[in-house]
Amino acid sequence: MNVTIRVVKALLLGFVVVLFLGGMLGMGIGAGYFAYLVEGTATPTKTEIQQKVGDVTESSKMLYADDQEIATISADPIRQKVNSDEISPWVKKAIVATEDEYFYEHHGVVPKAVVRALISEVTGLGGSSGGSTLTQQLIKQQVLTNETSFKRKANEIVLALDVEKYLSKDEILTAYLNVSPFGRNNKGQNIAGVEEAAMGIFGVHAKDLNLPQAAFIAGLPQSPIIYSPYTSTGDVKEDYSIGMDRKNNVLFNMYREKLISKEEYEEAKNYDLSQNFQPRQEVEVEEHGFLYYTIYNEAVQLLAKQQATQDGVSEEDFAKSEVSTRYVEQAKVKMQNHGLTVHSTIDKNVYDAMQLGAAEYGQYLDNGSGIPIETGNILMDNKTGRIYGFVGSRDYSTNQNNHAFDTIRQPGSSIKPLLVYGPAIDQGLIGSGTRIADFPMKYQRGEHAGQELENATGKGSSTFQTAREALVESTNIPAYHVYQDLVQQKGSEQFVYDHYLKKMHYPANDAWGVESAPLGTVETTTLNQVNGFQALANEGVYQEGYMVDSITDNAGNVVYQHQEQPVQVYSKATATIMNDMMRSVINEQQTTPFKSLLSGANYTLSTADWVGKTGTTDNYKDNWLIVSTPSVTLGSWTGRDDNQPMDSNAGNRTANYMAWLAARIYSVNPTIFGVEQKFELSDDVIQERVSTFTGLKPGRVSNNGTSYQVPAGESTSLWAKDGPGDNAYEFGIGGNEDNYRSYWNTRNRSGNTQNNNQNNNNQNNQNNNQNNQNNTRNQDANTNTQNNNNYNYNNYNNYDQNTNQ
Repeated sequence: MNVTIRVVKALLLGFVVVLFLGGMLGMGIGAGYFAYLVEGTATPTKTEIQQKVGDVTESSKMLYADDQEIATISADPIRQKVNSDEISPWVKKAIVATEDEYFYEHHGVVPKAVVRALISEVTGLGGSSGGSTLTQQLIKQQVLTNETSFKRKANEIVLALDVEKYLSKDEILTAYLNVSPFGRNNKGQNIAGVEEAAMGIFGVHAKDLNLPQAAFIAGLPQSPIIYSPYTSTGDVKEDYSIGMDRKNNVLFNMYREKLISKEEYEEAKNYDLSQNFQPRQEVEVEEHGFLYYTIYNEAVQLLAKQQATQDGVSEEDFAKSEVSTRYVEQAKVKMQNHGLTVHSTIDKNVYDAMQLGAAEYGQYLDNGSGIPIETGNILMDNKTGRIYGFVGSRDYSTNQNNHAFDTIRQPGSSIKPLLVYGPAIDQGLIGSGTRIADFPMKYQRGEHAGQELENATGKGSSTFQTAREALVESTNIPAYHVYQDLVQQKGSEQFVYDHYLKKMHYPANDAWGVESAPLGTVETTTLNQVNGFQALANEGVYQEGYMVDSITDNAGNVVYQHQEQPVQVYSKATATIMNDMMRSVINEQQTTPFKSLLSGANYTLSTADWVGKTGTTDNYKDNWLIVSTPSVTLGSWTGRDDNQPMDSNAGNRTANYMAWLAARIYSVNPTIFGVEQKFELSDDVIQERVSTFTGLKPGRVSNNGTSYQVPAGESTSLWAKDGPGDNAYEFGIGGNEDNYRSYWNTRNRSGNTQNNNQNNNNQNNQNNNQNNQNNTRNQDANTNTQNNNNYNYNNYNNYDQNTNQ
């Protein structure tokens, strides 16, 4: 027996020792693991703790460039911060009794809850320990996230201990009551904070809540929407008993903790609380429009990208919808709840003038069909990309489609300076005087193979046009030849997109390489087009268009600041040559009467150095006019939202509208257009005298033993690089043997004196016209010739009516 007893004692002692050592080992492992989890967690200062904990949600706002307020950004949930003495003691007692009965005893955490969390992790028997104190809940809401992970839980514990060191219990409790969600109010709005809960449910201030009302509110944070007495429309639920049961549980907890007497408990429990529920009330909706939503969306995107970058997310990963969506949602929460101030680039006077212009002159776009013709306009600063103002549609109340930023349509010939002539000049393929074939032809490949490629007024002029003439007349066949030569020379159908359009954030699309691309068949936005012309007007330097200059927090600290990121897309020489050629488009008025109409609307403004390009798509479904001065670029798309055709006068109506819109802007800001400034050719532009007939250096030409006398006449051709070559029989871009034979035989051939003299005379006249054009290029082409109100559209039947094949 004695031996047995000694053996049992020894075994028990050994078991106790093993248990003790195991416990110590477990505690060591747990402590070590906890230390690992909190490694790197910065210890906040008292000021930082006070700021983070007390940073109650505030509505954000957006401002014009002059700091006038545009609008308050709607917050969700809505809340109002109150001080401790503005909260009923009943609420404080109810919250403590229900959410954290040891609140006034612990120092931020309850040790047994910490042990429970560690055991759960080590044994794998649970993912979350639960039992968070009010202090921990406050940390989770204000400092950390709702993510369920042990690292977050460990950090929560550490920070809770810090909070308890710096803040009093009453400060912690007040902060908790100011930030916690409380379901919905009688308008169906999501609410947070005890003051909004008291007013939105019972119609009294938080300090005036009675015991049953306080108990009901104290029960809401555990499951706000479920316990809320209101639906999303603000109506009282048909069955709100679950919220009443929760209220009774809170009252029992208060009674159990001896915070109320039995009599108070019974009286509050039997109180008919439903009589205090506020009846449904309509929400006073603040009217917003294009300006609010466009700036808001840009700010959200900026904050989302900024946060993703800080988190080490690559651009490739951010482009994935599941990633970007997550960051966008986080950014929306910041925008709605963090008291941010968004400083925009929008000039209030300019923006208002553009809205007034659209309202007054939008009717000039209509064609009598009964279907309104819509428009999207943007005014952008050339040097910086700053957007001064825009028009989303003629009337937001009837059409919420933002045609300036969101609508994508085919650009027609307005793409030619950016996709065709700009890159071709930049690569040294052509100069302004280069001759390009405009003979009837057919598509060679793809779905349009065998179809005629047509110009606006026919199937080709059966001659070789200069690059300037082709741009001025907006002919399609020359643009086709230039683009195909460029693609073949570089050996890549995507060369132009990759080296030019991609740098200007045009959408990626395999269709940029197809034969019809130079005719403007790839859809894009008004913003893209205006930004592209901005780059040309800015000596080839692209500055991405922007409306958000900076974002600051409620303490005035800069959260985001716009930084210019200039990209040299075209060489300076190329850009200045293109502006010189596009000046001819506006001055010669073969595709748009904009200059004359502007003279009638505002003569002084018409004397500005305007350059630009038109664009019309198949069956007149879209019409574009984008014009620049050295200071700004103003662009316009017009068309129908159902993508149905307009008519052949669409370009004239767009010019009419744009002239008066520009005049309206000028009336409120005369300096914005830089009327006194001029586009100048850069010093590195090669200005070479060429044969007007061939576009190459003057000289005799022979072919297959036949000598050709080149018609007299020279002009200046502008080149960005290389310069023109020696004169040759096959001198141009595009064209076949028959085309060259026809061109030479009908113009001049040695031995045919009559034709020679006639062609010399014709060429001299052409040369004189070219010189006159050069001499007058910076002058007003039509000074005050027409009053717009009496403008006869029938005088202009040959404007840009290009078709997309």
